[in-house]
Amino acid sequence: MKTLRLILADQLSENIASLRDLQSSDVVLMAEVKAEATYVKHHKKKIILLFSAMRHFAEQLRQKGIEVCYFAYDDEHAADSLFKAVQLALQRYTVARLVVTAAGEYRLLEEMQHWHASLSLPVEILEDDRFLCSQAFFSQWAAGRKQLRMEYFYREMRKHSGYLMEDGKPVGGKWNYDSDNRKSPDSDLQPPAPQRFSIDAITAEVIELVKKHFADHFGSADDFHYAVTRAQALQVLACFIQQRLAYFGDYQDAMLQQQPWMYHSHISFYLNCGLLEPQEVIKAAENAWLQSQAPLNAVEGFIRQILGWREYVRGLYWLKMPSYKQMNYLQAKRPLPAFFWDAQTEMNCLHQCITETYENAYAHHIQRLMVLGNFMLLAGIDPDQVNEWYLLVYADAYEWVELPNVTGMILFADGGLMASKPYAASGAYIDRMSNYCKNCRYNVKLKQGKDACPLNYLYWDFLHRNRHLLGDNPRLAMPYRNLARMSDQKLQQIQSDAEKFLFKL
Repeated sequence: MKTLRLILADQLSENIASLRDLQSSDVVLMAEVKAEATYVKHHKKKIILLFSAMRHFAEQLRQKGIEVCYFAYDDEHAADSLFKAVQLALQRYTVARLVVTAAGEYRLLEEMQHWHASLSLPVEILEDDRFLCSQAFFSQWAAGRKQLRMEYFYREMRKHSGYLMEDGKPVGGKWNYDSDNRKSPDSDLQPPAPQRFSIDAITAEVIELVKKHFADHFGSADDFHYAVTRAQALQVLACFIQQRLAYFGDYQDAMLQQQPWMYHSHISFYLNCGLLEPQEVIKAAENAWLQSQAPLNAVEGFIRQILGWREYVRGLYWLKMPSYKQMNYLQAKRPLPAFFWDAQTEMNCLHQCITETYENAYAHHIQRLMVLGNFMLLAGIDPDQVNEWYLLVYADAYEWVELPNVTGMILFADGGLMASKPYAASGAYIDRMSNYCKNCRYNVKLKQGKDACPLNYLYWDFLHRNRHLLGDNPRLAMPYRNLARMSDQKLQQIQSDAEKFLFKL
C-alpha cells in the first residue's frame, strides 16, 4: 500500500531521510501553508525563495515519475496548516502510513508528535541526518560541561570527521586561524558581484503571489535573483570557491557601504533549506586548499562556520529547548526601535545594515552580530522582540539556527552558556572594520555629547548598569577596571547621554 511522505519547505533534498526508501507507488506531499508563512511576517524574498524552491523541487520529482500532491498557497483547496494538508491528502489517497523527517523547529516537531492521535494511521518521524552531528553526539559531548564552548566542540568535529586533519593533528599545526581573519577593508575594495539567476515562469508566478498575499510583510520583493534549484545552488557554491574563498578569510569581518555581499559565500540560504548539503560544501572548500586555490586561513575559517558553528548552534538548540527560548539573563525589556523596520536612523552603520537587510533578506555575520546585534545588546532590547526580528528578516533564518545565535551570542541572554562574554563593542570596532563611520552624522572619535557616536556611551552605560551580573567576568576585567577609574562626573555624563538617546527610541 502507498506511503504518504511529507516534505517541508526546508527539506528540499532527495537525500532526506523520508525519501530514502521511496517506492514507485508512494505519494510525496508538499504544501505552502499559511501557518508557516505567517507565524512571523517573514521577509518577502524569504517566502519567494522557499515557495519557488518548493515548486521547482516538486517538478523535479514529477519528472522522475514520482506522484506529488502539492497544495499551493492560493489553491482553491489550500491548506492553512501542515496538519490540514495531511488531512486533505488522506481524503485523496488511501495510504498505510505517513512518513516525515523531523521538523527543524521545536514547536513544529512537538505538533507533529501529536498527529498520530488524530489520524487513523501510523506516523513515522525520522531523524534529520543531513547534519554532521547527531543530537545524541552533541548531548554526549555536552554532558557534564557547565559552559558549551564552540571552539572545543569544533575540535571534536574535526577529529570525528577528519576534515583538515593530518595524522590526528590539525593541518598547519593550529585548530583556528581566526586571528588572521580580521583585516580592515580598504574603501576601494571591489568584491566580485554575486551569482545572479533570471527568474523563470515558476518564480515569476510566486513573486506575484507574494506581492498579493504578503504585501504587509517586511522587505522588498524586487530584484529577486537567488537560486531556486539544486543545480543553481551548486553554481553559487562553485562561484564562491572560484572567486571569493581565497579572500574570505582576510575580509570575513569587513564591512563596506553599499557592498552587502563582500567575500562571503551566500550559501546559507541553500544549506538551510536543503538544496546544498554540508558535506559537499566542506569538501569543496577543503579541495580548494589541497589544490592551492585558497590559503589555509580562508579555508579553515569557512569550514569552521559549517562544521563548527552551524552544527554547534543546532546541537545547543535541541539540547536546551524549550527553556532556552525563555532566557533573559540581563533582564532586557526595552521595545525594539521603529527604525529596525524602516532604517530611518542617523546612525549610518545601522542604516546601512537594515537597508541591506530590507532589500536582500541578507546580511553577513559581522553585520548581524557586531552592528545590529551589538546595538540591541547595548540598548537592552527585549530578547523576544529581537529573536522575532532576526527570524523574520533573513531568508536563511529558522529557529534552530536563529535562536541560539541571538539569545546566546548576540544578547548574552543565556548568561554565558554559549559565549564567554557579551559581544559588546564601542564605535571604535565599527570604525576599524568598516567605512560606515566616514559617512555618519555622529563622530566616532567623540565619547560624549550630542555629536558623539551613541555606541561609545551606550557601551559604558551597558557595562555600568550590568556590573552586578558581569563585573566578575574575567574577560571583562580590563573594561571594568577602566570603568572604575572614571570620575563620577564622567560617568554621570555617560549615563545622561545614554538616557537621552534611549528615551528618544
